[in-house]
Amino acid sequence: MKQRTLVVISSGLSQPSSTRLLADQLAASAVGAAARLGVTLDVQVVELRDLAHEITDNMLTGFAKPALKQAQDAVAAADALIVVTPVFSASYSGLFKSFFDVLEKDVLTDKPVMMAATAGTARHSLVLEHALRPLFAYLRAAILPTSVFAASDDWGTNSVEGPLRDRIERAATELAREIERREPATVTDPFALTENFEDMIKNL
Repeated sequence: MKQRTLVVISSGLSQPSSTRLLADQLAASAVGAAARLGVTLDVQVVELRDLAHEITDNMLTGFAKPALKQAQDAVAAADALIVVTPVFSASYSGLFKSFFDVLEKDVLTDKPVMMAATAGTARHSLVLEHALRPLFAYLRAAILPTSVFAASDDWGTNSVEGPLRDRIERAATELAREIERREPATVTDPFALTENFEDMIKNL
């Protein structure tokens, strides 16, 4: 079995939250879909609510405290991401955007990303296309074709079987296929020497 890492970013503000519930269902479906392709996923969930103060401090000082740095490193090393945000004022939450603002430049380049969002009404479903997709396109992520939106009416029996469940399974299958076909993610040390030190001296 191939071993890969999946990081789930959840930016719900309440506990429990429908955002985290959707994130967990997406992750579970991705694990099942990957297993069918011979891939074992190590899932790590990053709950942004717990990092809110550190994210703000990072934006003000330019330095990440330990818990936030651990989350940033996890994203950098991940083979794929699931990102889930509640909808506020017809867009992603400020906490969600702030986390991606404090990531290192180019860390999401060509990294598979499944997008998802929650809201009280289905009228906000276009947030995925009008707000999230442009954001991750700008960050040069490899955005999956299928995104997942869950309104309040989608929970209950619809979360077990119905349109929401079908969309979760479709997105999870796409993510699993994308992970399976790729080599494991590698993280480049920005401080690593690019050539032998002795050769550098000779070239001086």
